[in-house]
Amino acid sequence: MSTWSYTNFQDATSPMMEQLIFFHDKSMIILILITSSIIYLMLFLLFNKFTNKNLLNQQNLEIIWTLSPTLLLLFIALPSIHILYLTDEMNYPLLTIKAIGHQWYWSYEYTDFKNIEFDSYMINKNDLNNNSSFRLLDVDNNMILPLNIQLRIMVTSTDVIHSWAMPSMGKKIDAVPGRLNQISLMIKRPGVFFGQCSEICGANHSFMPIVIESIPMPFFLNWINSI
Repeated sequence: MSTWSYTNFQDATSPMMEQLIFFHDKSMIILILITSSIIYLMLFLLFNKFTNKNLLNQQNLEIIWTLSPTLLLLFIALPSIHILYLTDEMNYPLLTIKAIGHQWYWSYEYTDFKNIEFDSYMINKNDLNNNSSFRLLDVDNNMILPLNIQLRIMVTSTDVIHSWAMPSMGKKIDAVPGRLNQISLMIKRPGVFFGQCSEICGANHSFMPIVIESIPMPFFLNWINSI
């Protein structure tokens, strides 16, 4: 979970988020190299008082500084396109959950089971447990998901456009009225993960958080049977 003045990514909890972080680190290395090289050349030209007449017309040099940015762009573009396609890939899901956005709360339906649906409201600050609760992030009913299986989250809305976002899993998808969007998801480690609506959907837009609690499959089945 992000905290105050935290500037890095949240710890990855899904394979897709790991790939996004790897791509970000690789791109930043390339950009830092480009920036430092350009700064060095600009400073060298500013403080150098010598002129080499043989460098006034160099076709080879022009070819090099034309092709090198092209190659660098390929190093960035190819992994980017690969990850872009992976984010839309829908592997064979073993479990489907429907997330429905309302003004201003979320409701969840476990469509593979009968009569398992509930609303998820943000806990009022007066009802928070000071030792274990997070202001503006905790909800009364967490979204319970199993570990290490392919999941499908189907997202829609009943009123205005919302956005179901979970930063630590690298997932963000709009909840549009009259439209059913879907994303694939796989959680790698147990824990409680926090997200929020990422669309300006009205006055209480910032008060509809998302909480996912990931547990091993046997505990998930016990939870299903206990409802």
